[in-house]
Amino acid sequence: MSFARTTSSEGKVRDRLLDSTGLSLDRLPMLHVIFDRMTTSWVESFRHIAASPAYCSLSTIESGRINDILELYESNAIAGVFQAVQWDSQVLVGFDRDFIFSMVEVLLGADDAEPPLDDERAFSTIEIRIAHMIFEQIGRALQSAFALVAQTQFRLERTETRMDFAVIGRRNSPSVAAKFLVQALNRGGEMFVIIPQSALTPMRQSLSRVISSEPTIRDPRWSKQIESEVQRAEVSLQAVLEKRYMTLEEIAGLTVGQTIELQANPRTLVTLESEDEPVFRCFLGKSDGAYGLRIEEIIDKKKDIIDDILSR
Repeated sequence: MSFARTTSSEGKVRDRLLDSTGLSLDRLPMLHVIFDRMTTSWVESFRHIAASPAYCSLSTIESGRINDILELYESNAIAGVFQAVQWDSQVLVGFDRDFIFSMVEVLLGADDAEPPLDDERAFSTIEIRIAHMIFEQIGRALQSAFALVAQTQFRLERTETRMDFAVIGRRNSPSVAAKFLVQALNRGGEMFVIIPQSALTPMRQSLSRVISSEPTIRDPRWSKQIESEVQRAEVSLQAVLEKRYMTLEEIAGLTVGQTIELQANPRTLVTLESEDEPVFRCFLGKSDGAYGLRIEEIIDKKKDIIDDILSR
């Protein structure tokens, strides 16, 4: 019994020492997995409401004081304060000015024809509302990503445009900040997530080892069933002998009975397409009174692009 008490006491002392020295990010590889998963989840949800795609990638994960991190974004960002309910803690998510301007243009149907907006004015009501909507998406993405190690609900409490009001505890408290590069319409912006180290400390052991979200054992019967169903899917194919581009004026001038000459000949390869994507190159032939195609080669789009570049 004496030995058990000593072991328990040593464990508590060890935990206190670890807490006082802070978290070593090198020993928490699971954080990278979680934040990568968060970006994938958010991009997928954003894709359903945006006309143009957005791309998001984890840039860095670093430690620092909350105050020092927020000072970098003063008057240049919108912050969302979340309550991590089960953790009894708060988490902060922020978007810098370039991120907000890019997302507004994407969601309002911009086509990248206008130059990027460079304005130091206060954020408009529409920009704040769009930020609020994206904050809610990020909250759901964070909840899904952190479910690998600890379940909690991320509830958006408020939105702040002044970083000195974005309080999630003592401003000199140590925290972990993840920064993300977001690109859309050939312009970029930055998103950041700040989590107090006190919220991550109870998860230290889970964050120290990589946990895969995929099942380790797959059902072979289920895999075979999926493969069978995929192979039975019907695909329409279209044979294209030649494509000719014409101006609207030329098309308007066409008349009934007019012949459009093609450059193709009997030896010209026919392109076999599916959903406007080239798949095979074929020779055109005739058998038993019907036209047919003989597959000559598989089309490798990447190789064709490289060959085209080299031939210029």
